[in-house]
Amino acid sequence: MSWFSLIQQVNIEEKIKNAPDKQYEIGVVIGTFLPFLILVGIAYLLYYRAKQKEKNRTRS
Repeated sequence: MSWFSLIQQVNIEEKIKNAPDKQYEIGVVIGTFLPFLILVGIAYLLYYRAKQKEKNRTRS
């Protein structure tokens, strides 16, 4: 994956407006929010693990 694809902006409204059918619109919405939700999940997992480590250190 190149750096250009990471910084490239996608106009979601235009994609939805030009969508051939509803399934494409749903795919665009899912494809837009899924990476964000995955990053939030990873951040929460890292936070939870760090919190558990700190909790275990305090008990020992």
